[in-house]
This record gives sequence, structure tokens and C-alpha cells, in this order.
Amino acid sequence: MHSLSEVKLGIVGLGYVGLPLAVEFASKYDVVGLDINPARIAELRAGKDSSLEVEPERLIAATRMRYTADPGDLADCNVYVVTVPTPIDDYKRPDLTPLEKASQALGGVIKQGDVVIFESTVYPGATEEVCVPIMEKVSGLRYNQDFYCGYSPERINPGDKEHRVTTIKKVTSGSTPEVADFVDTLYASIIVAGTHKASSIRVAEAAKVIENTQRDVNIALINELALIFERLGIDTLEVLEAAGTKWNFLPFRPGLVGGHCIGVDPYYLTHKAQEIGYLPEVILAGRRINDGMGAHVAERVVKMMTQRRIHVVGSNVLIMGLTFKENCPDLRNTRVVDIIAELGSYHANVEVYDPWVNPAEAEHEYGITPIQTIENGRYDAVILAVAHRQFTSMGAQAIRALGKPEHVLFDVKYVLPADQVDARL
Repeated sequence: MHSLSEVKLGIVGLGYVGLPLAVEFASKYDVVGLDINPARIAELRAGKDSSLEVEPERLIAATRMRYTADPGDLADCNVYVVTVPTPIDDYKRPDLTPLEKASQALGGVIKQGDVVIFESTVYPGATEEVCVPIMEKVSGLRYNQDFYCGYSPERINPGDKEHRVTTIKKVTSGSTPEVADFVDTLYASIIVAGTHKASSIRVAEAAKVIENTQRDVNIALINELALIFERLGIDTLEVLEAAGTKWNFLPFRPGLVGGHCIGVDPYYLTHKAQEIGYLPEVILAGRRINDGMGAHVAERVVKMMTQRRIHVVGSNVLIMGLTFKENCPDLRNTRVVDIIAELGSYHANVEVYDPWVNPAEAEHEYGITPIQTIENGRYDAVILAVAHRQFTSMGAQAIRALGKPEHVLFDVKYVLPADQVDARL
């Protein structure tokens, strides 16, 4: 194992997690950043980050950082940090393909004494049950004799300029006590918020996966309450604001649960739980509720249109926002697509407008081509799906002007006051 003065870092994956981390490490260490997307490497070399997580001036200032699409360029490194995505497949099962490919690539470059640290969200045990055997097989090296591992789960919040890499406390762990100390010291050298050293890799893996599972279940409860209050004719936000006057009431809001974490991570935990013979009832119930909210929004809009004698078939519906959260270009696992799909089943003409989205990415990921401009008086229904600042600054009058004289305005994100919209969650 190496001392901090000898560290040469290789960061595998330069997305929302990997790039900010790599830039922070590059303030103190030599860093090689690897991404399999040549276009991503080209833009980073040009000082541009399309994810908008790192400012151009910070990219340019990271002089100890170099970018590559060739895993062979990691050969001179001795500490590696893996920040590749861990998505789910169409059947909501963990898709470990990116993690397995990263492990294969690292197996080809790791050497005696090297340390591989994983940040990707996984189920407890995945690092040592999936990644380590691959690296052992490819490298011919032995785990905890020739090379070592650590796990330090990412806590990046895309689009959040307040909670950054260095200001969020970091959980760390290692495959031996000595490695755990090394990994903790390495992260402590850049994380001003401090670190929390877990007793094992499995504990750190479990801590990460329950962070978002807890949020998911809490949001599911609020979503279910919203479904109940709708039937009772009570405004959900008013109820939550009233209940929120109690000091220990948790301030969750109903909505669509997407993104690369909250809508995905619980399935990693439930997969592992079922593998060991336990059916996780509460977590899966929460997932079912949250996964159904997009269709619920569409059905409410269709019902209101029908009540107003607006023909749904052939109608023009505007969806404002496609990303999974506000003020961020991240499209990963956005549940706005569920609204679009449900409206499409009624043969409505759905147009999507989102000034934050890369149109080519939307087309590639979802087959959706966002419109570039919106025109007044065109739409039979307008759905405020994401609370981008461009939308909140428009105000009710400007948003209403997009609709025909008779239209439905549905506010998913509580952008507007209740008396200025036709319905909201």
C-alpha cells in the first residue's frame, strides 16, 4: 500500500459523480480520468462540462488532471476510484454491467499494492462478491494480499450548488483495517465536512443503499396520502403545511420519484433481500406507489379534460420539464416519461419543453424530441412537471396564456398557488 505522497489516482467514470470528485482530488494529486465516451473526453479537454456540475474555470484550473478513453492510460496509477452508473434493467433488477466492465478494465492494470475504491451504489456484498472475483481473474492477483479494496459511497446531489463533494460528510471503508485507515485519510484530505469510517465494506454499502430507500419510502407515504386527500377533496400541501408546524414532522412532498438514486437504489436492496429469502414488503409497496404516480397524473388530467368536454384524442398537451429534478440537465430515470406514455395511450399529441435538456440525449434515451419554443393559445392541457427556475419565474398568467381559452393546468411540483391552477398533486 502507498503513502499519500505517492498517490496517483485513476477515476473510472466521469459523470455527475466522477468528474466533481476527480477535480477535487486533482487539487492535491495527479489524476487520470477515464470515461468510455470519447465525446465526453473531448468536451472535458475543451473545458466544458455538459452536466453543469463543474464550472469551466475549475476544469481549466485542474492542471494535474488529464482525461482519457483508454483504460491502458491508467497503468501508472496506484489508487483507483470507480464511479460508474449502477442502473436497473427493464425488469427492475440491478444491472451491474458497467461495474463488471470497470472491474475487468481495472483487472488489466492493477499491480502489487494497489487499492481500488468503489463509489457506485450497490447492494451489501456486491464489491467483494462481484467486482473482486473479476479483478482477481483478470489480473492474476490475490485480494487482500496483492491488491485491496475500499468502498466510499457517493453522495452527489445533481444540480445542488450548496451541497458539494467537499461539504458532504463521506462514509469510508476498506478491506483490511490498514486499508480502511488509508481510504479514510485519502478522502479526509479533500473532504472538509469530514469522514465516517465504517467497520466494513458491507456496512458502507448498506449505509448508502438505505439512505435513498428511506427517502423513497417517506415520499411513497406522502404520495399515498395525496391519493387519499384527492378523493377527500382536500389540498395536500395545505395538510402538509399544517402538520409541518409540529417540530418533528418530516417535510416531504408528493411527486414523481426518478433519478439515478431514489428511484433505483431500493431495487438493489430488495434484490439482495429476496436472494437471501426475505420479501421486503414495505420497500416494495413504496416502490409500487411511487412508480405509479406518473400514470396517476396523466389520468387526472384526462379526467379533467373529459369533464370540461375537451376531446382527449388528438388534443395538444404540453409537458413543462423532462429532467428528473429542477435546474439540472440530468435525464436519468426521469418519471416524467410515465406521464407522456400514459397520455400517448389516449392518443393525445404530447409536446415536451425543457430548456435544460440536451435534445439529442432525450431522443437517444427516450425517443422524445423536445420542442425548442412554446407558443401561446396552443394547448388543451399544460402539465408543470418540473420546477425549473425558468418556469417558476413565468408566473401563472404567462403559463395560462399557453393554453387555449378552455384548458387544464395541472401543477405536479407546487410551482403556483392552488387558486391559480386547476389541480395539483
